[in-house]
Amino acid sequence: MVLIEEAYKRLFPSKYFPYEEELEYNRRLSSFNANITIIQNKIKVKLNLQWKDIDDEIKIGLIQHLLCKVLKRKITTTNIELYHNFVRNIPMLMPKDNIDSHLKESFDRVNEQFFNGDMEVPNLQWGTDSKRKLACYNFHNDTVTVSTIFRYSPSHVVDLLMYHELLHKHFQFTHKNGRSTYHSTEFKAAEKLYPNYNDVEIEIRDIITGKKPFSLFGIKINAR
Repeated sequence: MVLIEEAYKRLFPSKYFPYEEELEYNRRLSSFNANITIIQNKIKVKLNLQWKDIDDEIKIGLIQHLLCKVLKRKITTTNIELYHNFVRNIPMLMPKDNIDSHLKESFDRVNEQFFNGDMEVPNLQWGTDSKRKLACYNFHNDTVTVSTIFRYSPSHVVDLLMYHELLHKHFQFTHKNGRSTYHSTEFKAAEKLYPNYNDVEIEIRDIITGKKPFSLFGIKINAR
């Protein structure tokens, strides 16, 4: 099966497929990642090598998802739904071999307090010293990443960041009318259950702006 052409024709059944196509598997992309480029009359799709043995119907959904993004179309198909259902289950497939001990302590506290200790531990890592991307959850490799500007912050600050990202793991996402939603009404309501949520949000903002010092071995150090 010529996957790119098949994905296009199922997405746009009344249209002629006017492109040359190239499908490449490689190890350079991160786990279960993929990208697409369309230049003139050529479509090129690169897939992480882990996609190679995945069912073609799921890969067609992935390619359709990429086509919708690059062509700015809001379309839902059976294959796209298959792809999103697969992504929701990727965390069960990923090895848990990158777990920072400090962040694991935060995970354990949050898991016990908010998820009855039932959540499976994801990979947990420190990222860069970003003040824009404070933390994130990657569905494709089941990893929570936290900015290193919070490495020496109080536990309740790190725990709120952890809680937010674990809510992504818990609620996952919805896909409707060609759009994925990651912060549902239910998600936002659950996030506000964190004790003193508004006060901790202010603390986080102060750390980002450098107004709030944090402690390292008893020495006061600004977050800048």
